[in-house]
Amino acid sequence: MTLSARAQEPGTTVTLHPGTDGAGVVRRTVLPGGLRIITETMPTVRSAAFGIWAGVGSRDEEARDAGASHYLEHTLFKGTRRRSALEISAALDAVGGDLNAFTAKEYTCYYARVLDSDLPLAVDVVSDMVIDSLNRPEDVEAERGVILEEIAMRDDDPGDLVHDEFATALYGDLPLGRPILGTVETINALSRDVIDRYYREHYLVPNLVVAAAGNLDHDQLVRQVAEAFAGRLGGDEQPAPPRIGGPPVAGRPGVRVIDKDTEQANVVLGGIGVCRTDERRYALGVLNAVLGGGMSSRLFQEVREKRGLAYSVYSYTSQYADTGMFCVYAGCQPGKVDEVLAICRDEVAKLADGGLDTEELERGKGQLRGAMVLGLEDTGSRMSRLGKSELVYERLQPVEESLACIEAVTVDDVREVARQVLGRLDTLAVVGPFGDREFTL
Repeated sequence: MTLSARAQEPGTTVTLHPGTDGAGVVRRTVLPGGLRIITETMPTVRSAAFGIWAGVGSRDEEARDAGASHYLEHTLFKGTRRRSALEISAALDAVGGDLNAFTAKEYTCYYARVLDSDLPLAVDVVSDMVIDSLNRPEDVEAERGVILEEIAMRDDDPGDLVHDEFATALYGDLPLGRPILGTVETINALSRDVIDRYYREHYLVPNLVVAAAGNLDHDQLVRQVAEAFAGRLGGDEQPAPPRIGGPPVAGRPGVRVIDKDTEQANVVLGGIGVCRTDERRYALGVLNAVLGGGMSSRLFQEVREKRGLAYSVYSYTSQYADTGMFCVYAGCQPGKVDEVLAICRDEVAKLADGGLDTEELERGKGQLRGAMVLGLEDTGSRMSRLGKSELVYERLQPVEESLACIEAVTVDDVREVARQVLGRLDTLAVVGPFGDREFTL
């Protein structure tokens, strides 16, 4: 069964998943004007999560406007023609709900989680924020200070900063290399007119996805959303296509050192991985679990358990439409950084040379399966799966199909992706008290 309905006619509803194998019924409606609504019904819970996803993120910004997507995430909470900032937050607080948002490289999400009986309120408030924000000059100025404080907080946390610095080291001046928060310079330079223009250019109905999961009725939710978007629907516009494909993005080997007077050195060693639609992503996920994905992983055992050189050491992957990253992170005493890096490189080299056994393969596959299923135990994660899939994949892949893809991974698959990916971890970011010391790869 294929869970795809990209050619769906406006005003129609299709069932993407009938509600088997532990999953709820998944339905998708496209309203006139290109607004997509996708839901998963979970009748055994008493809550519902509702989100509106915009297909725009930090990689869509011009260099001079870096941070605009995240800036909007702030200003959309500041008021609409119907509600003040206090009224927006008070509406959800009064029913014990959660209201929040986040910005990523390729999308932005505004969401609420409430009791099922309060879902109409969540639909009204979140929709009002997203489609009718005023972005008043005074609100833009107020949030400028908040965002600058957020940047300062990130800069004061070397364990957070090092990941942004690694992206800059790997991708350079490309949009993926810029921090989602922007920089002090770009945030100070962004005007109300620029922010509001960015909002009106990107928060168009065909570029939005409504996703919801929980104890809900799809048809009723569609009616509520249509009412909330009244006056903005109609015409023959089609939904924006998913963000996929494109020429591969190349990395930039090198070393980036940020001198900071910290008690701990924070390092990220990595390179280009695979994009989110690459068939090798399942094998890479298993490889990541084996190398640094848990307490039984090679990095945890060698660096922390056997030698006590770090409290936190792990590997991770990030995947985008046309590229990805594979990284190893460690935080340790500055005087131990060379030893820690040497051990990490040694473990990477062993796997790159094909050093993987069947026991590790099965443990890695089990870790991936468990994390996937346990990660979908609540309405918020189910809603996120729907919204993200609609924006960045050609189809919604059933959970059981994803589990089957993990189960199909072989030792040879992992060895091959290890050779291809781990053999090019040629970018290093370091944050710590190192002055002008030079690091080599």
